[in-house]
Amino acid sequence: MTGYESDGRLGAEFFAPGSSFTEFVRAHRPELLSLHPVLPEGVRAAPDQVPHGTTVLALTYGDGVLIAGDRRATMGHLIAQRDLEKVHPTDDYTAVAFAGTVGLAIDLVKLYQVELTHFEKIEGIPMTLNAKATRLATMVRQNLGQAMQGLAVVPLLAGYEPSAPEGKRGRIFSFDVTGGPYEKRDFYAEGSGSPHARGSLKKLYRPGMSRRDAALAALQALYDAADDDSATGGPDLSRRIFPVVAVITEDGFERFSEQETEDLSREMVAQRWQQPDGPVASL
Repeated sequence: MTGYESDGRLGAEFFAPGSSFTEFVRAHRPELLSLHPVLPEGVRAAPDQVPHGTTVLALTYGDGVLIAGDRRATMGHLIAQRDLEKVHPTDDYTAVAFAGTVGLAIDLVKLYQVELTHFEKIEGIPMTLNAKATRLATMVRQNLGQAMQGLAVVPLLAGYEPSAPEGKRGRIFSFDVTGGPYEKRDFYAEGSGSPHARGSLKKLYRPGMSRRDAALAALQALYDAADDDSATGGPDLSRRIFPVVAVITEDGFERFSEQETEDLSREMVAQRWQQPDGPVASL
């Protein structure tokens, strides 16, 4: 077996310095990395024939940071899945939501989860939030070849930094397909419905929001995105499929229960009967 000596002991590569699991696999078993290979020459990607996830967003609020995503995956003009999970915890104080090619995105998230765990076990301390953003940027950059062929993955990273000054502990990072990391203030959204979601958050967001108000603002933004973007799914009342909403605070990652998300979504939909275009910002 690769990695073992003839007497069953681990090979020397397991004792080489380094705290990156991804780089270790790249050096010794690159074929295991789904993000590494580019499609063979002459073979072109068909983005409309693979599921793509759409709108995800994050916003800071009084206790930390909230991250949310709709549940729809599309394949061209078809709905490929109605209940896709696009928001995933990556350790106690960070979470990633994704837009883009679903299969590659899920592999990226799983690998990133292992990467953070591996670093903490090797170094004995967790990464800083800036380092986590940089490491994720490196992993996104490794998918550049496939991204240029239409199979892009665009993550959104939300984290809570306990050592930061109060009021600045919730942070948000976005990434372009080349791996460029960008810290965003207050709120951000990614995916095909993101322009509409950001426009909605621009009018609804205010600093120091409560947990409930932040969740309602996120749900309103996803509703606005679904209202104008066919690839974004709104609350599905008949099937009881609702967006995924989670927060990260000093207590760590917490996903809203299905019941809490449903109650907030139904409250929002009821409001839309009176105001179809949603709430307006006060002047």
